[in-house]
Amino acid sequence: MPDITTSNKRMGTKEKILKVSRTLFCEHGYKGTSVRKIASEVGIRESAIYNHYKNKEEIFLEISKEIFSSPFSFKDENIRELALKGKPFLHKYAMQYKLITFDKNNENMFKLLLIELLQNKELRGQFMSDFHDKNIKLLSEGFFVMMQNNVIRSSDPMIISYEFLSTLFYIRLQITLMRYDSISTITLSTQFEKHVDFFWESIKI
Repeated sequence: MPDITTSNKRMGTKEKILKVSRTLFCEHGYKGTSVRKIASEVGIRESAIYNHYKNKEEIFLEISKEIFSSPFSFKDENIRELALKGKPFLHKYAMQYKLITFDKNNENMFKLLLIELLQNKELRGQFMSDFHDKNIKLLSEGFFVMMQNNVIRSSDPMIISYEFLSTLFYIRLQITLMRYDSISTITLSTQFEKHVDFFWESIKI
């Protein structure tokens, strides 16, 4: 296993804890990773962990929040500008989704999150607020701008957002499951683009 401690010498302790924990969670799962193991890899005493996090669950939730909230780099002021262009708004969103789907570190955490979501109520709440709600809101704002400017047909922007996001999520889930069983996903590599093309044809004026 790589020398995690050496690679993190210049990082702050809290950042080291998060980076090391993410690696260990991906390799050993949530239950297979202990606070003692995290401290050992970071190169600090176990008691020092508690100066930053109250327990292992808090570390895991912090890492999960990063996974949920980081993929989409839309700023509020850019949503309207890009949405006015119509299809490029959907294409950028889908391509960012594709990038996180095929990112190895993100994929490993996604698999772990799928398992832990069924067992951790706080994680489920975090998923709904940091991933689901924020992304539906972002998409809804974009679709609303398009409707106001007669770029797409008038409808319920939230329902359209659900329809657009749900297919992307399903493609991501399918790819994750196939890669878990070492099945080639090469045939799915263009599904994100195809989804954008199909979806755009169904809503444009």
